[in-house]
Amino acid sequence: MQEKVSSQSKSIVFPEGTDERILTAASQLAASEVLVPILLGDKAEIKQKAQEAGVDVSPCKIIDPKEFAEFDLMVETFVERRKGKATKEDAQKILLDENYFGTMLVYMNQADGLVSGATHSTADTVRPALQIIKTKEGVKKTSGVFIMVRGDEKYVFADCAINIAPDSQDLAEIAVESANTAKLFDVDPRVAMLSFSTKGSAKSEETERVVEALNIAKEKNPSLVIDGEFQFDAAFVPSVAKKKAPGAVLQGDANVFIFPSLEAGNIGYKIAQRLGGFEAVGPILQGLNKPVNDLSRGCNAEDVYNLALITAAQA
Repeated sequence: MQEKVSSQSKSIVFPEGTDERILTAASQLAASEVLVPILLGDKAEIKQKAQEAGVDVSPCKIIDPKEFAEFDLMVETFVERRKGKATKEDAQKILLDENYFGTMLVYMNQADGLVSGATHSTADTVRPALQIIKTKEGVKKTSGVFIMVRGDEKYVFADCAINIAPDSQDLAEIAVESANTAKLFDVDPRVAMLSFSTKGSAKSEETERVVEALNIAKEKNPSLVIDGEFQFDAAFVPSVAKKKAPGAVLQGDANVFIFPSLEAGNIGYKIAQRLGGFEAVGPILQGLNKPVNDLSRGCNAEDVYNLALITAAQA
């Protein structure tokens, strides 16, 4: 991933500029010259925290929203973007929130992407992105994927972070976008739509929703290698696929797995992580016009570093 972004000179904004994990990762990113970190917050406090952490953030760009020279322009741009949902007075208060301020930097092309979530909730990170950056044309909702890594193995799990009860249209969008994300990680996507049923072995509203999503995804991208509905073992184990779905496009060789609900996806990736020994990289938000990504509040500096590289690659 580092090779993909090292020559691009991308800038990534970190709203949580006083967090030690952010400072450590930002100093490493700046030292490696793979991207330009932008730290938000009080400049004196950021420098003090960096000194206490024993890291050098002098190559990083530091912006205090309270002292930003183009704050008035940002306010005007925000009011225009919100189309009557925020007054000038509202905007002046809202944009002092680092997540909103950082998202506006991305929207105004003063940063290429944003990484937050070390101390903020997912909602705090995603809400400004949905209000300001918004989803790409043809995509109604953003979704969250994890890249599951173990040695040379890489798989994409989605949606594990955002959509609680996706409908067929949502699942189709998630499948198409997840295939695009897979390519970013040099994974040739082979997409399995997961269920508790394999090729009609059970019939219910839930299984029919997955079948309908499969058909919509094929319409959206006819070249996509995708099939379903599958139980996980039929999507992943060739001998099981041969028995349960002998005529399927996928024969136990799927590498992108679309879960039918958030609870299934969230539980699934954590089982793979904790019992299977996989590293879970993400969640990576997809479907937005510009990249915004959410850290876990339990992240470490390495997680921040890796997600920043991913964000720069998305940009």
